[in-house]
Formats: sequence, C-alpha cells, structure tokens
Amino acid sequence: MRSLNKQHLKNYSRRSMLRNTGALVAGSSLVPLLGHSLSASAQATGELIANDINSSLSVISGAGSNVLVKKTSSDELIVVDGGLQEHGRDLRNFIRRHMDTRRFNTLVNTHWHPEQTGLNRILGDDVRLFAHENTRLWLGVEIERPWENSRFEPLPKSAQPNETFYHYGEFTEADTTMQYGYMLQAHTDGDMYAFFPEDNVLHTGGVISNDAWPVVDWWTGGWIGGMVDGIETILRVANEDTIIVPSSGPVMTYSEVEEMRDMYATIFNRIRELFMAANSPQETLDAKPTAEFDVKYGNSDQFVLLSHQSVLAHFAPDA
Repeated sequence: MRSLNKQHLKNYSRRSMLRNTGALVAGSSLVPLLGHSLSASAQATGELIANDINSSLSVISGAGSNVLVKKTSSDELIVVDGGLQEHGRDLRNFIRRHMDTRRFNTLVNTHWHPEQTGLNRILGDDVRLFAHENTRLWLGVEIERPWENSRFEPLPKSAQPNETFYHYGEFTEADTTMQYGYMLQAHTDGDMYAFFPEDNVLHTGGVISNDAWPVVDWWTGGWIGGMVDGIETILRVANEDTIIVPSSGPVMTYSEVEEMRDMYATIFNRIRELFMAANSPQETLDAKPTAEFDVKYGNSDQFVLLSHQSVLAHFAPDA
C-alpha cells in the first residue's frame, strides 16, 4: 500500500481549515458526542496495573493511557506517556515502587492530549521532557475543541517539553537506546512512536487504540488518511516479533496491527467517497461506514463524524 501522505497530503491554510470545519460543526444537527477518547476513558480507572514485558520493561494501565516504563542499567527510568493529571502522583509513586528506583531520566509525550501528559507538571523540572515540536507548541496554548464543550489550558513552561525533534532519531541512556519518529498528521499533527530495539517493543502513541475508537483530532492537525499512514509507519518500524503497545487496550502483535491498518484503510476509502459525493456529516453517519467493525469497538458516531470533518482540509476545493 502506498503512503497516503504522498498521494493525498498537500499544503493548506490552517485558517481556511478552521473556518470551513468550524462552520460545518456549527451547522450540524448531530447529537452531542463524548468529550474524551472512548479508549482513554475506559482506561482512566485509577486502579494502576503493571504488566511486565521483561525484567526491565513494563506497561502500566489505569491512569488514562498505556504508560511504557523502561529501567536502564544505571537504574534510571524512561517513561513513554504519563496518563491523566489526576492520576499523576499515584502513577509516579506506583512506578517508583514497581521498578524499584526513584530516578526518572526521560518522560516522552507521544502527543499533546491530556491522557498522555499527566506526569508533565510533576516531573517536568527534573527530567528530559521529550516530544515532537508540534506537541510542544500545542501544550503552550489554550485549546478549545469545536465538537465538545471542553477547554485545555496551556501547561506552565516547566511542564512543556524541553527537548524536541522534527523527523526521527534516537538517544541512548546507559545500555538503553530509544528510537523515535514522527507520524505526519496522524491523529494530531504531533504524533510520534517510541521504539526500544534491544527489547523489540514499540509504543505507538495515540495512532493506535486497541479497545475503542480513537479521536481523530482534526482541530490540531490530525486526519483519518494520516492515521492509516501512521499505522503504515508502525509496520515499517516493527517486525513480526515486535511487541506493539497501543495508547490503550492490550498489547498487540504485528499481524493484529496489519488487520487494524486494513480496517482503517477501508473506512478511510468509504468516508472519502462519501465526502467527495457531497454528503453531509449526518449522511455519512447514516451510511454506516464502520458497520462491520462496531461489534468490536462500540459506537462509532464520534469517530465517523470527526473522520468526515478531517478530510475537508485535504479534499475541499479551497483547502
């Protein structure tokens, strides 16, 4: 499958996108939709559970997203994502106990969403806080989503990423190397993956949710075509033996991610065709482009609506 970025992505004016999509939301007669990612909400139980991948690597769930923790040979911790802020102190203390060290070295934000940045205020002054540059920019401004009644305040400077990247790279701490890369305009415009090659474990960030439909956050640069392309990136980095950690839900195998890629590609093609046929958001919902997948992932209304809106900046004539 060819990269959707090469086929369909093009430069566009964010001002034009926000003008057109804002008007679309204002005119929609759809019922109110959930405020947060269904997958994140399902994990925000506050009951923290550690699933050990090996003696130095663990996935912690229950804080709002899957938190991947790596302990290096120097007893320092690399943490990928940080759950919700309300669970931050409990999560920090749980990690210290479970990994038997108090020394945090690096905190990675795979994107700007609150389910990933809950440890930023707690650890930000004392660690490398690493993210894509676009994530840093979003965390420094107020964000109001047009499809829900929610507002996200900017984080204080001390809680914003203090080291960023644009494309891809790696860093090494003691015996541990973490490779990382950007997934252009996936479910936001700041998504990244984090890969530990010695352990063959890859955290996908928000591009993959394994227990419910994700948020296609077009307001901060994401779109459904980019999500398909992001999963293609994950498959290029991984191999058949890689343990793949989604933003929420159980860890996945390579073949399971391939199946998910095929599902999202199918949905993308359907929604693109419906959009190009001048369907309204309601008409796209009524066409049920996710019908055969809803048994596994639940109600898809929010996902379909946001996916429909996300293609506007890529296919509308004046975008």
